[in-house]
Amino acid sequence: MALYTGSFLLLCSAHLALGAALACYQYFRFAAAETVSAEWQPVAISLMLTSGLIAAFVGPQMFIVAKDMLAPVPLAGAYAALAALSLVGLLPLALTNLPAPTNGAPQSFKERLASLSVLKRKPVRLAVGLGAVSQGIMVFLMVPTPLAMIGCGFSEAVAGDVIRWHVVAMFAPSFFTGFLIKRFGVHPIALIGLALLIVSSIAAQSGLTSAHFYGSLVLLGIGWNFGFIGATTMLANSVSADERALVQGANDTVIALVSTLCAFAAGAIIAGFGWVVLAAVSLGLLVVATAVFVKEMRVVA
Repeated sequence: MALYTGSFLLLCSAHLALGAALACYQYFRFAAAETVSAEWQPVAISLMLTSGLIAAFVGPQMFIVAKDMLAPVPLAGAYAALAALSLVGLLPLALTNLPAPTNGAPQSFKERLASLSVLKRKPVRLAVGLGAVSQGIMVFLMVPTPLAMIGCGFSEAVAGDVIRWHVVAMFAPSFFTGFLIKRFGVHPIALIGLALLIVSSIAAQSGLTSAHFYGSLVLLGIGWNFGFIGATTMLANSVSADERALVQGANDTVIALVSTLCAFAAGAIIAGFGWVVLAAVSLGLLVVATAVFVKEMRVVA
């Protein structure tokens, strides 16, 4: 409707609603964990994220096919397809047997604020921190990659292909990440994820060829997958049923805030100092985060 009426204000309002919807979709990974026993939670979380791999291929094609369906209004068909896709998504959701929420006595604002003290528990703090670092570093390096590549003389097509393979690397490991966590434990897999992010930053600093960009962004995607699924599994294992709603909301809020800060910071650094400095900053942040993770992990163990 915003495109038909030419209303920029309505378009911004619509995207505000879309952003709220996307925030809700992030809870599907927690819902998947709640439908199975604790032993199979990492597998459920991991397999749920394989949907991102399907979306990586289907989404762009759907846009290409639908964008001109409501011509002459540009892109209106793409928004219509998004609405139709959302309606289709209601079907499997309606068939999912989710456990009923536990509704305790109503709490005052002060009581809800006091409940946030659960975030101070070491296992919860570790899980939230790991999720924020994994997502934040992924955004920090991924967002400015096309600008950096075009600035180095690569075409938009090559830059887009690097991002495409990065997205594949983010979600393709989900077919087996959960099984690896089930077999070896969540902490080793999460640590491997941080190690892969470190190697990704080193690769990004090592050169400005297409091989360096491809290698760095693929490693970035795999490292994010291990770290993010590991963090989600750790969080699911660290809270009771009564604490889930509060902790999951706080967790995703922290991750969103860190991602926003990293996106703004990445733009400023790439514009002022360049890609190599950006990669060096990410490496420094990751080394500190990994040291803290290892120290905290020993305390939790």
